[in-house]
Amino acid sequence: MNKNQFDVIVLGGGAAGLTAGIYLSRAKAKALVLDTGMPGGQMILTYEIANYPGIEKTTGYQLSATMAKQAKSFGCEVKSNVKVKSLQLEGETKSVTLENGDIFEAPAIILATGGRSRMLRVSGEEEFKGRGISYCATCDGDFFQDKEIIVVGGGNSALEEAVSLTKYASKVTVLHEFDHFQAFEHAVDEAKANPKIDFIMESHITEFVGENQLNKVKYKNLKTGEISEKEIDGVFIFIGYEANTDFFKNGPLELNQWNEIISNESMQTNLEGVFTAGDCRAKRYRQITTAVSDGTIAALNALNYIHQKETQPV
Repeated sequence: MNKNQFDVIVLGGGAAGLTAGIYLSRAKAKALVLDTGMPGGQMILTYEIANYPGIEKTTGYQLSATMAKQAKSFGCEVKSNVKVKSLQLEGETKSVTLENGDIFEAPAIILATGGRSRMLRVSGEEEFKGRGISYCATCDGDFFQDKEIIVVGGGNSALEEAVSLTKYASKVTVLHEFDHFQAFEHAVDEAKANPKIDFIMESHITEFVGENQLNKVKYKNLKTGEISEKEIDGVFIFIGYEANTDFFKNGPLELNQWNEIISNESMQTNLEGVFTAGDCRAKRYRQITTAVSDGTIAALNALNYIHQKETQPV
């Protein structure tokens, strides 16, 4: 086996991919985790994690670093900031070709490509990304010290991050399109109890306005149709995630209508030897713990798959 041949390749280094790497390498399989960014995925962007079993409180960055270190300690090879040029998912040998020309091969592959923040897709959003519009409180919160900001969304992430952003901002306005929140009761209660947080309900942003920097939003009341304007220093958008599966569109891999990878309880896709795990997979709940579960199951079934291939009579 040369250096570019592995037992299992894991595409994606978030919670699911790193967990798969831990289980694979601890079972003495030669495993490779490839990630287009830093190991940790969306987990890195989470300021505080307080519901991970066995850990009272930590940051997403710390948990990501610990998982990556653990995977490497068992012999898993982890490559960060790679650019994938092409994939071969059919046939007995799966392969990943990088833009630098490196080719990695394995009889099994786990697709754990995760998700990305969903955009509002309204006028001015592309223009002001990074210039007043952010999707990551951990990354950008301290740029808005003593400034007024809007948080868009009504789920757990939106309300929890709104509370965390009050450490920096002088005022946080939560803007949500419904008359109620989808978040858990404790998250709603905490946000409502914070004196720095106001709420605009049944509304959505129609336009981001500014010159070199965002300085105003236009929003529509969905009940009355009234358009209002609000001067603002920044907007944080937390309206969910989209699966990172653009690479798999129009290919042999089966996706659902939301472009999420379809798999069974064993994390097996419609392609033999191709497994999936984490936020790119079609499922209801997306938490670090569910990603860890997916990664565990995918790794164990990938190990079983390659064992069966090795023991099959010729």
